[in-house]
Amino acid sequence: MKETLYITGSGRLSRKDRTLRFDREGDDRPRYVPIERIQDILIFGEVELNKRFLEFMTQHLIPIHFFNRYGHYVGTYYPREHYSSGHLLLRQVMHYLDDERRLALARKFVAGSLFHLQQVLRYYIRRGHSAIEPLAEEIAGHQARLEELTRVPQLMQAEGQAWEAYYRAMDAILDGTEFAFVRRSRRPPHNALNALLSFANTLLYTAILSEIYKTHLDPRIGYLHETNFRRFTLHLDVAEVFKPILADRLVIRLVQKQQIQPKHFTATLGGIYLTEEGRKIVLQAWEERMKATFHHRPLKRNVSYRRLLRLELYKLEKHFLGDAEYVPFRARW
Repeated sequence: MKETLYITGSGRLSRKDRTLRFDREGDDRPRYVPIERIQDILIFGEVELNKRFLEFMTQHLIPIHFFNRYGHYVGTYYPREHYSSGHLLLRQVMHYLDDERRLALARKFVAGSLFHLQQVLRYYIRRGHSAIEPLAEEIAGHQARLEELTRVPQLMQAEGQAWEAYYRAMDAILDGTEFAFVRRSRRPPHNALNALLSFANTLLYTAILSEIYKTHLDPRIGYLHETNFRRFTLHLDVAEVFKPILADRLVIRLVQKQQIQPKHFTATLGGIYLTEEGRKIVLQAWEERMKATFHHRPLKRNVSYRRLLRLELYKLEKHFLGDAEYVPFRARW
């Protein structure tokens, strides 16, 4: 199974025959990774690389995601499109330009998100957090009215209100720990829990973007998130379905098991950020989560969570081509 390569230190990336070589600053022993083992690369350190290396990545269809010293996503080296399909691109555009089709697809992304918000809360309600039941019911109320909403901004507003209730529930779930939301803040995050969640979400976004590259989909065309001139958007749409069960559950588990502690954060530039040690802990837990498998009922076999992301994209391809209506994944616990 191919895996993600995380570069957290500074140094130089280069090609050595059919192997990737990383020379880390202050270490005389280079690290070698066979190119066949790598599906994408996430770079957090100050790393030097050259055109020959990028040609090597293009040859093997490996995207590279770059982050700044605070763990914020900077951009992606997206190799030449290999699975591009003019027909599917036209179908994606048609679904975006048709207000009714776009609204229907955006509603599905929000419905998938709110379903999983409730699933996460029900999981903790069954484990003794009965005080959050009214918040789960509040989210259910937002989900019940999605069919009545006739514009994409209305859907985003309803989803935002559901997430606000969810964050209040998360504070109750983590009561007794040293972490609390207070309120959602992103750039910069104003406390440790916000920093942790933002980082986990970013890992999910880049994982989906890497998987999109292995399909015929164009990542620039989003439906819930406005397509614009500045960035990819389709991966943000798909991430809505999976953030509660992948990013949020990971964050809660790391805090409850005290794998992440206040010492793993630092205050700088008016915000709170994970230290390098803290990022390594999250990255290791994230990779373990992506490799973990579960029984996929429709397929009647076990699949990894990374494979699950690809399967969701294949469902979108079929939706655009008119083969089968897209139905967002629903986790059953």
